[in-house]
Amino acid sequence: MTYKFLLFDLDHTLLDFDAAEDVALTQLLKEEGVTDIQAYKDYYVPMNKALWKDLELKKITKQELVNTRFSKLFEHFGIEKDGTYLANRYQFYLAQQGQVFSGAIELLDALIDRGYELYAATNGITTIQTGRLA
Repeated sequence: MTYKFLLFDLDHTLLDFDAAEDVALTQLLKEEGVTDIQAYKDYYVPMNKALWKDLELKKITKQELVNTRFSKLFEHFGIEKDGTYLANRYQFYLAQQGQVFSGAIELLDALIDRGYELYAATNGITTIQTGRLA
């Protein structure tokens, strides 16, 4: 079977989402005056993964996930924050992150040179992924 079109997932395949998330989260937490950034990250990362799992299981909507995860994070530390505002700030920082895995660009270039048409897929937020690809 010969393939002409290749479809790549962006996060954790071509783009290093973990590195991007770490930088964006650090920037957001610094902006909010958090002093123990690692403690917040240690709580946020598994909580966020659980929310994405709930989204996959259709227990919550993407909008609920996006607009509540940061208010839940700060609530855990006894601080009330506007989750939607923080989501927008985080998205701003995340959209600026374009870290790719080692060898990804060379692989894509080689596939293009061999005549494949390449396409990207993502379950991420469109505006963020567009910024990251830029």
